[in-house]
Amino acid sequence: MGISRLIAMFQRRLMNIKNETMRKVLMFGSLLLSLALSSCSSSRLEFTGISPEEAYRLGKIKNTPYCIDGKVYSPISYEEAVAYEETGIASWYGQETLDQHSGQLTAYGEIFDPSRPSAAHKYLPLPSLVKVTNLDTHSSIVVRVNDRGPFIGDRVIDLSAEAAKRLGFFEKGTAKVKIEVLSR
Repeated sequence: MGISRLIAMFQRRLMNIKNETMRKVLMFGSLLLSLALSSCSSSRLEFTGISPEEAYRLGKIKNTPYCIDGKVYSPISYEEAVAYEETGIASWYGQETLDQHSGQLTAYGEIFDPSRPSAAHKYLPLPSLVKVTNLDTHSSIVVRVNDRGPFIGDRVIDLSAEAAKRLGFFEKGTAKVKIEVLSR
């Protein structure tokens, strides 16, 4: 039996409780439980490693400046990332990892697995959770940003091969997307 059916059954039984105060307390509790359970998503369950909030609490946010091909990049702060949105071209990466079968590390120090949804961004603090929406198909996915890039042209985000497949542009190679930070 699904969670939503259990909650609905519980709410129907609440209506039979005669004590008005007790019914209100239990109704409020069931509402809170519904909200808590609805905020769980299967895509979040795919992420490994600590959450962005936990990384911040532990002082493990990575947003120090870094240099690629002679250019210095300065990531934004954890606080600035709260309202971050961006539109631009996404690409995907990871073919070299698929070909080599080696566990190369991301800039955050996690093993990169192109078969899991993840992303690389030049300026977001690591780790971050972002919603990426393909503006052509309107499909969306939540990915963990744990790497740096892309460093080709005007691309704004590099997605893992799996994320590109789920967004429908794996074969094409690039897509116009909107990026929204969900979790710092």
